[in-house]
Amino acid sequence: MTGRPIAVVFSDDSTGPADGDDTGAMAAMLTASAWNFEVITAGPRGSMSVPEALARPDVRLYAQPGADGDDDAAFRRQKRDKPAIRDYVAQGGRYLGICMGGFLAEPGHFNLFRGRVNEYYSSRGASVTTDDAAVIPVLWRGRRRKMYFQDGGYMVPKRKATGITVLATYTNGSIAACVAPFGLGKVGLCGPHPEAPPEWYSDEKLRYAGPTQDLGDDLVDTLMAP
Repeated sequence: MTGRPIAVVFSDDSTGPADGDDTGAMAAMLTASAWNFEVITAGPRGSMSVPEALARPDVRLYAQPGADGDDDAAFRRQKRDKPAIRDYVAQGGRYLGICMGGFLAEPGHFNLFRGRVNEYYSSRGASVTTDDAAVIPVLWRGRRRKMYFQDGGYMVPKRKATGITVLATYTNGSIAACVAPFGLGKVGLCGPHPEAPPEWYSDEKLRYAGPTQDLGDDLVDTLMAP
């Protein structure tokens, strides 16, 4: 035991090195944050199952990274984890979902977000029109920033949903990142990738937009706030 807060990051074959190592990038972002998380991986490629990891009393955050494939297939791979994830967050835990992790939070999947998570690139006025990797502009806390993006979603809260903090919007005005309540806990969702390392850009022959760790820090800090 290190005394550091524990974050659990999901890991399976769809989040591994062949797909840009989403698990590794998420873990690096969390470790580099002011929270200095100690990261445990959970899932088929992790050190334990998701229910086992979330049963630990010292876990402060569960993170669902990006993944290969569509959200329905991703949910089928994790359907057995749903009760443990929902119970953990409802009892005061924190859920961080980036890209695929955002889609999995919506009703029909983990059902942690009161609203829908829709595909951004096919939305009206989107700055990209394919699911290829791209660098896109967002307005984060009102400031224009460029972020790595690949087929992420935008959040549409239900009209009666309350307590939602919008951190970023796409250029068409839809929500790119937000934090919302669920039970006694909170859910942080983000369509673009604040955790993207420089090699993700070079691998896709994209111009490096500069580090976005500060945006990930803002997302995590807002999510972890009481």
